[in-house]
Amino acid sequence: MVMTSLSESRTEQDGSAVIRVLSYNIRSMRDDFEALVRVIRACAPDLVLIQEAPRFFRWRKAAARLARASDLVVLGGGATAAGPLLLCSMRVAVERTEDILLPLTPGLHRRGFATAVVRIAGARIGVLSCHLSLHRTERLAQAEALLGRLDAMGVEHAVVGGDLNEAPGGPAFRRLAGRLQDCWAVRPRGGEHTFPSHGPGRRIDALFTTGGIEVLGCGVPTGLPGISGADLLAATDHLPVLAALRVPTVRRA
Repeated sequence: MVMTSLSESRTEQDGSAVIRVLSYNIRSMRDDFEALVRVIRACAPDLVLIQEAPRFFRWRKAAARLARASDLVVLGGGATAAGPLLLCSMRVAVERTEDILLPLTPGLHRRGFATAVVRIAGARIGVLSCHLSLHRTERLAQAEALLGRLDAMGVEHAVVGGDLNEAPGGPAFRRLAGRLQDCWAVRPRGGEHTFPSHGPGRRIDALFTTGGIEVLGCGVPTGLPGISGADLLAATDHLPVLAALRVPTVRRA
């Protein structure tokens, strides 16, 4: 399925926000940086939920370089969240951010969440980027922790994006999809499979939202104007997931 078009960002008359959200595993920017930037810019996102951001030497400088080249700003995360990173456009007003480190299982990689609460037009949105474990049992525990973190954020509307290291039939994926909307399943637009970028055969990267958000379209932005197949292959070993969402305005008490 080719994504030839997708709703553009805008503010509705009632104050609700149509936003574009991108989730992307960038493999520590070890591949073609210019191709990566071209993909991100062509997606025109309001929010970018990144996995495998640089975590070691001068990681803040690397994150700032990516944000600047993509006409975005760093919102939160990075090494302090064990890899998940949040970028945003200047349309976004930041209420608060918090980086969460998850319990370390001996012999496995440290994992974490990059989280924020933001306002766009009249909408208030919780945001969480994650990269779940390669280990099945730990992955399910992290999915439970993710849902608990969303509850603790105290927001009505939220978006979650990440590399789940698991296809939709897996227990962690099913747990998240049981509480949240799996955006591609709700309104598929563009490609489905995200890994590996050369010959993708699995959907292990996904975007989820809480139920009050309207999904206008979601998928790998194959065929979206400005995005070439060559850039998608060169940028990193995962394909990105792009969604257009309509987020309601904050309800007044």
